[in-house]
Amino acid sequence: MTSASNAARFAEVPIEAPGTPAEEWLPWQNQLPALSLERCPGVLVVAAHPDDETLGFGGATAALAARGVEVQTVVASDGGAAWPGLSAREKADLEQTRRHESLCAATVLGAKPPTFLGLPDGGLADHESEVADTLSDLLSRSPTGSWCAATWQGDGHPDHEAVGRAAAVAASRTGAVLLEYPVWMWHWARPGDQDVPWQRAARVVCDPAAAERKRRAVDVFDSQIVPDAGREPILPRHVLTRLQSVGEVVFR
Repeated sequence: MTSASNAARFAEVPIEAPGTPAEEWLPWQNQLPALSLERCPGVLVVAAHPDDETLGFGGATAALAARGVEVQTVVASDGGAAWPGLSAREKADLEQTRRHESLCAATVLGAKPPTFLGLPDGGLADHESEVADTLSDLLSRSPTGSWCAATWQGDGHPDHEAVGRAAAVAASRTGAVLLEYPVWMWHWARPGDQDVPWQRAARVVCDPAAAERKRRAVDVFDSQIVPDAGREPILPRHVLTRLQSVGEVVFR
């Protein structure tokens, strides 16, 4: 199942703008069917950037890991374009920091150490085939019926959409169950939005322990959520608060 790009919708609502508040999302989200976590033989979580896997699927990861499910993670980009205008040395330092943060978050959530592809942040559309091949290889060595949870093909951010398309190809090749999780949809879309495939949506129900692990894992990403050298954080407070409030949804 493919989704049309929502890059134009994403571009219309700057990250600094308030976006759609969590208070509008919660009544709508609570009407969605719950995703059953009971029959997952294994899961490969795919992120465009180091932190997407935690922000968009961290609660599910913690809940599945607590059930004894093996959770693998692939992070496609190096995350080096988060801050504009960095020197080569600063960019390399940021990439290393973001890898370390993602590794620490995986430990908190109970997932295996991530696989980092190190592809250029902002340029994943040029590497879709490479990502699809890597995911196909990993899924082919996973238990039959494993899940592949990736950023949604219609999330708006071009890197997120590219990873979603690559995951869809890999799932089709291997027979994996494709789940797509939104990250930026919560910012630019609205409840009932016609550009969102609500008929395929399910909400992730996390117990308090899984929710707490996700909160702790999110707090690991200082490079994204803490102001630095007079600059505002990459993820503004209103974006982070909304992501933590609305919980998680997947498209099946």
